[in-house]
Amino acid sequence: MTKPLPITSAVNTLSCRAFACDLGQVLVAATPRGIAAVLLGDDVAALEQDLARRFSDCSVNCAPSATQQRWMECVVQVLQQPQLAETILAEMPLHLLTGTALQRKVWAALQTIAVGQTRSYTELAQAMGQPQAVRAIASACGANPCAVIVPCHRVLRSDGGWGGYRWGLQRKRWLLQQEGVMAQMELDVAAK
Repeated sequence: MTKPLPITSAVNTLSCRAFACDLGQVLVAATPRGIAAVLLGDDVAALEQDLARRFSDCSVNCAPSATQQRWMECVVQVLQQPQLAETILAEMPLHLLTGTALQRKVWAALQTIAVGQTRSYTELAQAMGQPQAVRAIASACGANPCAVIVPCHRVLRSDGGWGGYRWGLQRKRWLLQQEGVMAQMELDVAAK
């Protein structure tokens, strides 16, 4: 599991780079301490605006260090081969710069859901010891700044429905299919 590092009070510098992948465009941003954001979309300019909005107190450049570039390439590899996420991400640092205490707790809980597994929002709330906070936990999933790295795509509705996904349900389906979840869901439906 990727470990989030503590929030710092100093103004941070983000280095970012955009990549094309099977999911469209991805904008990866990192501090010198770790990955801070992984944003998915179809338009790099829109992703850059989203990054600037989310991290308005940070300066942003497009000149990642060699270490940051290596982390970014690992993120792209995970996006291309999500089934390998646990192996690739085992040692990559995550530097979450945003989030309330609850959001950060939810994001940490999401990282415990293994590749090929899913949880419902209700199961996630129960596992966190906050069974009455299902809506707040779902909102925290939607505020996740690190697509795939913090795997909110692995959370479904209690009735087996898709629920939401900030970066689009088509991307959520593709990720779950790559992780082998779709095949299991089809088997479960056929068995009913």
